[in-house]
Amino acid sequence: QVQLVESGGGLVQAGGSLRLSCAASGRTFSSYGMGWFRQPPGKEREFVAVISMSGGNTYYADSVKGRFTISRDNARNTVYLQMNSLKPEDTAVYYCAARFGPTGALHNLPDHYNYWGQGTQVTVSS
Repeated sequence: QVQLVESGGGLVQAGGSLRLSCAASGRTFSSYGMGWFRQPPGKEREFVAVISMSGGNTYYADSVKGRFTISRDNARNTVYLQMNSLKPEDTAVYYCAARFGPTGALHNLPDHYNYWGQGTQVTVSS
């Protein structure tokens, strides 16, 4: 079992930045690939970014590439999502997710992940 707790969401103006954090329980954090998903109002949950167990590989949705950066600190059992140049369309509930084992080709699908956090709201005003 892995427990995930997101934090860092809030209200920002377009063009601003936020840094989301996801704190994970347990002593085997480094055994999990970590992903970020988001769910805009009235839409399906969508992939944002993923980072491999060691942090050596990262992948991003085209919509956030060049603006968002995912990172992890295995010593702190924490994964981060740095969000820059935020747009109103980035408004969503952001979820942290964990998958045991190597990151696969289906890393952009929610079913790929075993554990989920409760979500944190990000609102970007125009």
